[in-house]
Amino acid sequence: MKRITSLVAVLTVAAVSVFTVVAYAGSNHATATTIKVGAKEFSFTLSKKSAPHGKVTFKVTNKGHISHDFKINGKKTPMLKPGKTASLTVTLKKGSFKYICTVPGHAAAGMKGTFKAT
Repeated sequence: MKRITSLVAVLTVAAVSVFTVVAYAGSNHATATTIKVGAKEFSFTLSKKSAPHGKVTFKVTNKGHISHDFKINGKKTPMLKPGKTASLTVTLKKGSFKYICTVPGHAAAGMKGTFKAT
């Protein structure tokens, strides 16, 4: 009887260990980092200048008086009218990435910058 009780105890500990490892591994997935971006004439203000590489969501709000968009890593938001917001999710490798407003003349006027994925 002691042998069966010991075997049950060992199997219980083993089962709990396996479930703990699986649960921990499942909760360790990378999540997207969210960066808030304010756009106005003629600048962008980012809540952070860098983030861990991987999925990054840029939540862009046009705080200006004319339309703007936000382009980074080959993707861009729709043209945003004043007061409107759009989200843009990109996957970034480690490195630096230029961002701009694609409205003609806006980047030249200062609506540009560099974001770093670490």
